[in-house]
Amino acid sequence: MNFLKYFSAFLSMVAIFISMTAGGIWTFFAVFYSFFLIPFLELFISGSEENYSKIEEEVLKKDIKYDLLVWAVVPLQLIIMGFFLHRVSQPDLKTYELVGLILSFGISCGVFGINVAHELGHRSTKHEQLMSKILLMTSLYMHFFIEHNRGHHKNVSTDEDPASSRRGEWLYAFWFRSVKDSWLSAWHLESERLKKANQNFWSLNNEMLVYQIIQLSLLGAIWIFFSWQVMLYFLASATGGFLLLETVNYIEHYGLRRKMIDGAFYEKVLPIHSWNSNHPVGRLVLFELTRHSDHHYMASRKYQVLRHFDDAPQMPTGYPGMMVLATLPPLWFKVMHRHIDKYKESKGGAALA
Repeated sequence: MNFLKYFSAFLSMVAIFISMTAGGIWTFFAVFYSFFLIPFLELFISGSEENYSKIEEEVLKKDIKYDLLVWAVVPLQLIIMGFFLHRVSQPDLKTYELVGLILSFGISCGVFGINVAHELGHRSTKHEQLMSKILLMTSLYMHFFIEHNRGHHKNVSTDEDPASSRRGEWLYAFWFRSVKDSWLSAWHLESERLKKANQNFWSLNNEMLVYQIIQLSLLGAIWIFFSWQVMLYFLASATGGFLLLETVNYIEHYGLRRKMIDGAFYEKVLPIHSWNSNHPVGRLVLFELTRHSDHHYMASRKYQVLRHFDDAPQMPTGYPGMMVLATLPPLWFKVMHRHIDKYKESKGGAALA
């Protein structure tokens, strides 16, 4: 049953397929499912704080079924992308149906493209890292592979990290800052790697250059095989996908900061530096991303064995609901600033900067 519960993550994919295949108002079904139905359910379900024993963890980590589940997302995401391109190329679509299709594929890019790419990108095997890059390609966000692993995890919950939101920062301002600075950070990180390896910046050894070539080639292929309009529709969906990622980034570390030690370096990343959520629906839909405190504490842990920490800050509801709340900055500030202040008065939160 522990394994089977993760099949519920694919209900989001079913919702996306419904939006893709049905016409009319049903093209918005994936939007309704993701940002109305799931947040509504999580208002009434608090979730479990239970962790597995060390013996259970070892068994689960070695069980390949959990790997096969996330590997399967790669061909499915590519199939959805192909079907999306076919659908939006049809001449009889109404404008609102087109909008519904663009939003639905954007959800697929965020939930299955980037989120599962995030899980696979932390794996040590070459084939899983390749899968991660393929998924990121569907959202035109391949630089995430570099910046997230080599930048975000090092600088998380500091002002040096583009993907860590600051207290009082509006989501929409954060989008612009994080998208721009994360892309520039990836170039910088890759440049530094090449210098240390004595390799030429203007070569195929530069992963950032390769990623730009791949993504531009994908856009060019869509233009050639479909049309420039379809290319723009794809670009809109991809943008929606990476803005979903950035919204998740926004809520994951909002208002949490690591302390500077002796003005020279930051303290070690701890569970208290990430917002956590045990709400079960969001946990399953996002392959346990919502147990984010443990992910940053030990990034190599696979999704099925991520743990709850009692001293980690807990969100009032699940990630889908918090993402909706973040789009309403005054309400977001009212809710989250109260939670931040209360948490900082607690035993765990008192250690925050």
